[in-house]
Amino acid sequence: MSVLRRFSLVIAALAAWELAAKSGLWSPLLFPPIEKIFRELVAFLSSVDSLSQAWLSLGRALAGFGLAAAAGVLAGMLMGRSALGAALLEPLFSGTYAVPKLALFPVFIFVFGIGSLSKVALIFLECLYPIAIVTSQGARQVNKTLLWSARNMGASDWQVLRRVVIPATVPFIFAGLRVALPVAMIVVVITEMVSSADGLGYLVMYSLSSLQTARMLAVVAVISLLGVALDAALLFARDRLVYWEKLETYYV
Repeated sequence: MSVLRRFSLVIAALAAWELAAKSGLWSPLLFPPIEKIFRELVAFLSSVDSLSQAWLSLGRALAGFGLAAAAGVLAGMLMGRSALGAALLEPLFSGTYAVPKLALFPVFIFVFGIGSLSKVALIFLECLYPIAIVTSQGARQVNKTLLWSARNMGASDWQVLRRVVIPATVPFIFAGLRVALPVAMIVVVITEMVSSADGLGYLVMYSLSSLQTARMLAVVAVISLLGVALDAALLFARDRLVYWEKLETYYV
């Protein structure tokens, strides 16, 4: 029952899609039946070439995300715990956050080329902002009582940072990472759709241009499954590292 409750909305969406496909109100090109999409999904998972395209997209996404995680956590800690860091970085982040980074993709192609580097750079830029901003808010909300207690016990600045500030900020860091990780997958697919001859985004565009809607939706399903797997891996790491604060404790 718990499994059914967890996937009830997914099952309902699939049932609604199948009803639309069988109703005859729309063309099969627009609403192919679930069975046909599933066959294309199995064919995708059975193809070494298709799996290599998925690995390529995943590698690009994780490369940009990893760089953004390192830079974003550092920038967020500086903004959250240093007045000078906040004075220097906050105007930059607040002034450029609303700028659509995808509009800069032609510039990235011109500078880094049409290959993977331009895509990784754009993924890095898109993921940097949520990680840095959420981390900075977490670093600022460290309980002052804990800081005063550490100081009264003779802790140095480094010990306060390592033993108090960082552990208190880690839940916020993971919150920022969880926001940024799907953004990395979204951006890599979009950039591959715009300018690439490989990757999952290219397969989506190629299938769509060939009027192979079922194959396109199978690739979309693969992207969705990758997103679910990445989120589950991130939550697993969070539960192991932030062992004192389980997500389940918030559920009624």
